[in-house]
Amino acid sequence: MRSLFERAIPAAGFHVTEGNRIWEGYREFEQGILATIDKDDVEERNKQIQRIRSIFHRHLSVPLENLSSTLIAYKTWELEQGMNLDIGSDDLSKVSPQVAVANKKAQQMYSERAHLEENISKKGLSDIEKFQQFMNYIKFEQTSGDPTRVQAIYERAVAEYPVSSDLWIDYTCYLDKTLKVGKAITHAYSRATRSCPWTGDLWARYLLALERGSASEEEIYAVFEKSLQCTFSSFEEYLELYLTRVDGLRRRMLSTKMVETLDYSMIRETFQQASDYLAPHMQNTDSLLRLHAYWANLELNIGKDLAAARGVWDSLLKKSGGMLAAWHAYIDMEVHLGHIKEARSIYRRCYTRKFDGTGSEDICHGWLRFEREHGTLEDWDHAVQKVTPRLEELRLIRLQQESTPVKPPAVPKENNPQKSTREKRKAGPNAEEESSAKRQKSKGQKMNDVDAEGKSATVSNTKNVKAETGKGAVSNKEETEDAKPGKPKIYTDECTAFLSNLSVKAQEEDIRKFFGDSGGVASIRILHDKHTGKPRGLAYVDFVDDEHLASAIAKTKKMFMGKKISIARSNPKRGKKESTWRGNEGSGNSKDTSQTSEKAKAPVGGETDGERRGNEVEVKGKNTFAVPRNVKPLGYTTPKPSADETPKSNDEFRNMFLKK
Repeated sequence: MRSLFERAIPAAGFHVTEGNRIWEGYREFEQGILATIDKDDVEERNKQIQRIRSIFHRHLSVPLENLSSTLIAYKTWELEQGMNLDIGSDDLSKVSPQVAVANKKAQQMYSERAHLEENISKKGLSDIEKFQQFMNYIKFEQTSGDPTRVQAIYERAVAEYPVSSDLWIDYTCYLDKTLKVGKAITHAYSRATRSCPWTGDLWARYLLALERGSASEEEIYAVFEKSLQCTFSSFEEYLELYLTRVDGLRRRMLSTKMVETLDYSMIRETFQQASDYLAPHMQNTDSLLRLHAYWANLELNIGKDLAAARGVWDSLLKKSGGMLAAWHAYIDMEVHLGHIKEARSIYRRCYTRKFDGTGSEDICHGWLRFEREHGTLEDWDHAVQKVTPRLEELRLIRLQQESTPVKPPAVPKENNPQKSTREKRKAGPNAEEESSAKRQKSKGQKMNDVDAEGKSATVSNTKNVKAETGKGAVSNKEETEDAKPGKPKIYTDECTAFLSNLSVKAQEEDIRKFFGDSGGVASIRILHDKHTGKPRGLAYVDFVDDEHLASAIAKTKKMFMGKKISIARSNPKRGKKESTWRGNEGSGNSKDTSQTSEKAKAPVGGETDGERRGNEVEVKGKNTFAVPRNVKPLGYTTPKPSADETPKSNDEFRNMFLKK
């Protein structure tokens, strides 16, 4: 138990505001032991009393909150032991001059830290502001030069911000610099990697700390394997882990102090694993070249295997054959080993390759320089014979590239079919006449003949009127449209209320009962989704006169079947630039024939304007009201309505469009 308290004191006993709890618990534990000692055993009791007095003295020398109350408790305890002390004063000279000096210094240190404690304990601080206050506190403790107190404030900070990787890196770097080795460092790294496993730098430093602490190979390997299971932000972090692992294996393999015997195959397996994992993601990069250069060097110096070193370079060139630096590094290794023939064969393999920039010319000149320094006259002549046509070929390619003008960036064509159509119609002076003639021809094939007296039907009547065998032509336009299959019924909304936010369970009988006190309900139309057939929570109610309609509108916002119903008058405006229609059950696919402009109805030269245009209504300007509702732009997706969203009335929709 004493060992546990002694470990708790450096871990939490220097906490300025909470450290008293550790010291008080320690004293209570020892005083409990004192109570169990027999009074006749004077020697053991004196020994226990001295142990409690020592804890008091240590406590009074630490800058903690409420030291004055601790001093009073100490003097009270000393009085019980028979020492005559003045409880009301701060004088400890009668106890021990050293304790008095230490307590005075502790009180002064607490006064210097009081404002820092106040800053980190302020309420209403943001996380960034509080974090900055902690960092100011840490810098202050570092200037004091007490590692125990610095470690204590770091522990308070990481307890407050356990997933701050920058804070953990700062903390562990301080421990590495100050403590060098010890369980405190490895324990801190273990917590850091558990709190921030996505930081590769922490894992690499963890491996180094384990190596400094002379950890076993099994422990280091377990940490390395665990690090590879984490997800890092870049492949460079994985590369750093692999290199750190290889560095440790190499150092321990060459160390004479190592008790364990390590096999070089462990280094080779680590390199191979790193190459297999990183090569697809780091192809043609200097980092991958550095990995393989390190690997080949260890194969030569530790593995003593030249064939394996060459195999390392060959495997790299298969993956990154376009890297000029990789070929140069391979050649430099052979030249350094004195293998001139092998270096020459590498030049022969790569001088015809294409490299970035001036790399192709550089490898050719490098071959010539190599033969000048290491080859015979025949080797030089052979190299010149091979390199000269290659250099001439590269020169011509450069000249061709320089003479080719740089094309300006292509301007993307506007994806506007209407504009393209207008531009085509303006292609020539007779384009408009030709287009008009085509429309006349199309009209003559589709339209019925005009009677001899010069009378003509309107566009809508021409489409809807049908002859019956033995009977005359049907004169009622609405009856003809209703009889036509697939043609939705048209409503004028002359005395109609629009209901929204209806319960989907509402039926016509329920709506009729809701307006029972108002009366005058002529018909009810509940709108359904045209794809699913389910109610949309909307309805139209026709009334016999405006008086009953006004009475019905007054009931808006009242509860109906568990929902606040919205009621508004449906009275669509009509004019030249606005066409309002409403299909059966809200489908919105049929036009109101009463909206046909007077200009289209007037006969001109025995035919209507609509007939002259082949029954096509031309929309001019920016009027988009004539576009069918079921036409959606490319890529349009129907947004899902919110559950709390109230459907808008016709007037609300109309106001939205007019504002735009």
